[in-house]
Amino acid sequence: MKSFLFALFFLGSLDINSHEFNPAHLVIKQLNDDLSYEAVWMYPYKNIGKRAEVIFPDKCSAESNDLFYQGKYINEIIFLDCLSTLKGSSIEIINLSVLTDALITINFNDDTFQGLVNVQNNVLNIPLESNYYPSSYLQLGFSHLFDGLDHILFIFGLLFCISGFINIIKTITAFTIAHSITLGLTVFELISLPQGTIEALIALTIVYLATEINRNKGSVKTPWIMAFGFGLLHGLGFAGALMDIGIANNNMLLSLFFFNVGIEIAQIALIPIPLIILLISNKFNITEITKIIVSLCIGGMGFYWFIDRVIGIIL
Repeated sequence: MKSFLFALFFLGSLDINSHEFNPAHLVIKQLNDDLSYEAVWMYPYKNIGKRAEVIFPDKCSAESNDLFYQGKYINEIIFLDCLSTLKGSSIEIINLSVLTDALITINFNDDTFQGLVNVQNNVLNIPLESNYYPSSYLQLGFSHLFDGLDHILFIFGLLFCISGFINIIKTITAFTIAHSITLGLTVFELISLPQGTIEALIALTIVYLATEINRNKGSVKTPWIMAFGFGLLHGLGFAGALMDIGIANNNMLLSLFFFNVGIEIAQIALIPIPLIILLISNKFNITEITKIIVSLCIGGMGFYWFIDRVIGIIL
């Protein structure tokens, strides 16, 4: 049995990568003459396959500058001269990969419109009139948590460390409040920390939770305090992902709110999974062995990410 668990540990720590949250982003700004626009097309350079392209309406002529790299993206600045407003027309993104969504933000002089396209639905229809709410950020928040295996394992580790419905509610609430604080402070540029260091520390929180899973029941007396502290750190990670794509619209507070709600919906959706595992384990009287396996797998992956991210900082 020890050999089996030892093998699981190394299976958990080899060739495991947390998928990066890198949606593409097209930002279009209407210029003062109303029929001219400046667009910035940001596409993740680590994406599988060739770079996706933007197809503008036929009524617009496009002039593009040379590509340049910025952060995790290949950027292209495009100037548009149109015969009429972009309202009521369509924008198409071709060659998107399955793993890459594209957020499209259009800042008109009098309002803002935004939408999300993907490989299944790659055309955005721009209405003539719109009541704008940045609900696309809700889907981005949801995708960010589910695309980030490290955040998922943290939630799992947290739930394996506590028992009781009231404790679960307190702990998740504390984590939510904490990451909302640092997410907001970072987006509004009131605090700033190196993203590489934050990601390495997030990996350490996973390792710590893995060690707590096998402790005696009730050893974590105040799990909500621990969740609040770790939540502050994870909020910085959420903010880093959001800042990479940018909030390029006139409703920053609403965009931030929807992004955070998307994260919370994803967290709530994850809660039943470890609880069901524990319920089944209790039924078959294998709770202890289940916790050992979960602890080794989560800890192995967390330790791998920590080493990998520290090396990334040094090199």
